[in-house]
Amino acid sequence: MAKITAAITAVGKYLPDYILTNKMLEEMVDTNDEWVTARTGIKERRILKGEGKGTSYMAIKAAQELIDKKGLDPKEIDLVLVATATPDMQAAATAAYVASEIGATNAFGFDMDAACSSFLFGMSVAARYIESGKYKKVLLIGADKCSSMIDYTDRATCIIFGDGAGAVLFEPNEEELGVQDEYLRSDGVGREFLGAKAGGSAYPISEDTFEKGEHFVYQEGKTVFKNAVFNMADVAEKILVRNNLKKEDINWLAAHQANKRIIEATANRIKLDSSKVMMNIQKYGNTTSATLPLLLADYEKVLKKGDKIIFAAFGGGFTWGSIYLKWAYNS
Repeated sequence: MAKITAAITAVGKYLPDYILTNKMLEEMVDTNDEWVTARTGIKERRILKGEGKGTSYMAIKAAQELIDKKGLDPKEIDLVLVATATPDMQAAATAAYVASEIGATNAFGFDMDAACSSFLFGMSVAARYIESGKYKKVLLIGADKCSSMIDYTDRATCIIFGDGAGAVLFEPNEEELGVQDEYLRSDGVGREFLGAKAGGSAYPISEDTFEKGEHFVYQEGKTVFKNAVFNMADVAEKILVRNNLKKEDINWLAAHQANKRIIEATANRIKLDSSKVMMNIQKYGNTTSATLPLLLADYEKVLKKGDKIIFAAFGGGFTWGSIYLKWAYNS
């Protein structure tokens, strides 16, 4: 009997209509289009507007697009995973609500949060469920409403983040396609350099924390940048070495879209030509858990069965890692 691997068999995405450009940010904070573009590669980002619309709204839309494209009966889905740093609410799983709303009535669901590495870690979890042989269809959604935790008077963070969602379906494969290997890491020291202090159990939101703006994301840019550059590049290289892969073997690098310079540094470390580097940060900014599935959705038409893809991500916590996957279908 052939070994069961976990392969991605469909993708979907959702992006809000509202576009926040660098020019618009010039009216909000002390910055300019040239400065933002040079340092991040970002030109615009999407922002979800509307009363009561949270991460689940985008997750549902991305899942519905995947379901429609695939012609999938949602009742066949076994598990719904929502990778997110911005769940709809505390003490209620966003994934459970998403599953119900898309008609996945035979599925169970739960959320995963590893900051910007959430989707990458979710790929590992989804793969294990498929490889067990018990589950046949696992829907993994990466979605974040980053605008809900951004201070738009703080130029260090408001220029970076945007909102969006992407979804992928994992199914069993017996052609040795899908997830091949992973290298995942974390270091708790990172929480002091990137995160939103208030809103959790250690520092519940109070009048004092609200006045101090501690419910907004804070990051110590230089420290985060330095760690992201080193660690994303390091794990990507380790994956190649461990699997005896040369740069010529790799078809694509799908790196977390946090900063163009970090993405380029990762590509340079594994000596990969820029034509093989997936990039959409200029259009969406950093959508946290959604960057990797949005890359797959945007590049789906050029991906070919058997393509070797190296995924890499870095996020708050700190969390980071790399996954090696073989693409399973032609569009």
